[in-house]
Amino acid sequence: MKKSGFTLLIMAMLFVLAACGGSSSSGDKESSKSASTVSSGEEIYQQNCIGCHGKDLSGGGGPSLKEVGKKYNETEIADIAKNGIGSMPSGMVDEKQAKEVAKWLAEKK
Repeated sequence: MKKSGFTLLIMAMLFVLAACGGSSSSGDKESSKSASTVSSGEEIYQQNCIGCHGKDLSGGGGPSLKEVGKKYNETEIADIAKNGIGSMPSGMVDEKQAKEVAKWLAEKK
């Protein structure tokens, strides 16, 4: 029992680290430029969020977002996307991207 709990903890940590590894450093201007040109909330989600929240919004390492619009409004979702919450790290998306993905996610009710 203890062994499977430890294994689950290690897998969760690796999952979070893998999701964080895809973000560009602030010094990488070319990657930052291409990331900021993405305007579709769904595209931003696919590039930054599916690692934890799943391709179909069903969750995994992070919670399900299938009905996130029932729990949070667009402004709250944008704040969470930009600043993180709980075990979700901040800085996964910039402010513009946070607004776009929030607009898309707020429709999920």
